Amino acid sequence: MASVSYGRRVTDLAAAQPDAVAFVCDGEVLTRGALESDANRRAREFARRGVRSGDLVTLLLPNGFEWLKSCLAAWKLGAVPNPLSSRLPERERDAILARANPSLIVGLDASEATGRAILPAGFEPDPALSAEPLPDVTPPHERALASGGSSGQPKLILPRSPAAYDPEAPSPTFRPRAAVLVPGPLYHAVPFSAAWQGLFAGARVVLMRRFDASECLALIEEHRIDRVHFVPTMMQRIWKIPEEERRSRDVSSLEYVMTGGAPVPAWLMRAFIEWLGPDVMHEMFGPSERIGGTSITGREWLAHPGSVGRPIGGAGTLRILDPETLEDVTTGEVGEIFLLPPSGPGSTYRYVGASGRRTPEGWESVGDMGRLDADGYLYLADRRADMILSGGRNIYPAEVEAALDEHPAVRSSCVIGLPDEDLGSRVHALVDLIRDVRDEELRAHVAQRLVHYKVPRSFERVHGPLRDDAGKVRRSALREERIARVPGERS
Repeated sequence: MASVSYGRRVTDLAAAQPDAVAFVCDGEVLTRGALESDANRRAREFARRGVRSGDLVTLLLPNGFEWLKSCLAAWKLGAVPNPLSSRLPERERDAILARANPSLIVGLDASEATGRAILPAGFEPDPALSAEPLPDVTPPHERALASGGSSGQPKLILPRSPAAYDPEAPSPTFRPRAAVLVPGPLYHAVPFSAAWQGLFAGARVVLMRRFDASECLALIEEHRIDRVHFVPTMMQRIWKIPEEERRSRDVSSLEYVMTGGAPVPAWLMRAFIEWLGPDVMHEMFGPSERIGGTSITGREWLAHPGSVGRPIGGAGTLRILDPETLEDVTTGEVGEIFLLPPSGPGSTYRYVGASGRRTPEGWESVGDMGRLDADGYLYLADRRADMILSGGRNIYPAEVEAALDEHPAVRSSCVIGLPDEDLGSRVHALVDLIRDVRDEELRAHVAQRLVHYKVPRSFERVHGPLRDDAGKVRRSALREERIARVPGERS
């Protein structure tokens, strides 16, 4: 069977089994037939607002049925969904909207009109609109994910592949047997793929509005979940549930648990392997740009503890280079990770608002650092650009520093990540102040400009310049000094 558009795939599933459960959220059920009918009406409403094939449709909605219906409605028109956090502060949101230039924004209140077509959260399409399938059209891109950058400016990542699904070649990573749990936000790459690829494969998808460790285990037990993806922070929170409660939950239905999005502490991966079994646990590494990646099974991990695996698609797709000379480093030495997709340089994505880092031969990097062992297994290290991974989310220091430096009392600032038992890393800000100001005021100032997880959790006053005359700052050295001050702080 040839590939079909994402919209057509849902149409076919609904026609075959209209009463089958497509999604479950907060105990409510959305059938395939109801999803199809609503998305068709919604798509016609979107078209009334000017949405056409190839346009971007920004979704500023929390996890839930409305998000799913709106995303599918965009695909039905050949448009590209641009999912964003519904909790973005106005300033950050508007910067991304300026970059995306969507033809429609769903989830924005009328009072926040920006001169663009908008629909508020809770909008329902006109019931008089037809629920019949629309003319089939394949969107040129599956999605347009937003990301920060080392410059503090947002960018969009557009996959080169169209939004098409081949029923005879489903994604091996996102192929549940019967039921998949999606505990993460749908504006992130893996939850987005897990939800839709799970549905396209014919499974039931259980969606969490927000992650809660106890609720997560209860849902696994109730729905007999066989596949789920956790970021390390979720694993940490699950492990901190009282052991008696955790052990009381029946999670025997789990067949494939994947983690990634940030390095997993070795002790935590080992604990999950011992709990769920080495054949259940898997770890993957790879950027949203889809230029390559690695994977490792639980059994492999026990032989190579701390590794994120070997390259997917065979050797030769991953190199460790010196960040300055771009020459290969020796085995075991930490360098910058460069990847090359099998389809060739620049074949998997394009940026809007940024340019990629490539070697003259086309090998690409998104700034990850790591090393290879003698068997070709990859071990992650710090990011080249000092990016902070907190709770599985990417945080660029330049973006937080730009917000801090705007405060009238701040002369300069430097943001680093320090080890955190729950989040992996926490955002720590060093500030050189013109006058004294309380931490609460600085937090409030940043919270008005950036999403909540980018707000520093701790502040440190320094006296003297944080940068040299060229404007450079040695974040790695500052981080190491602070880790050394607290015994046991190093992760």
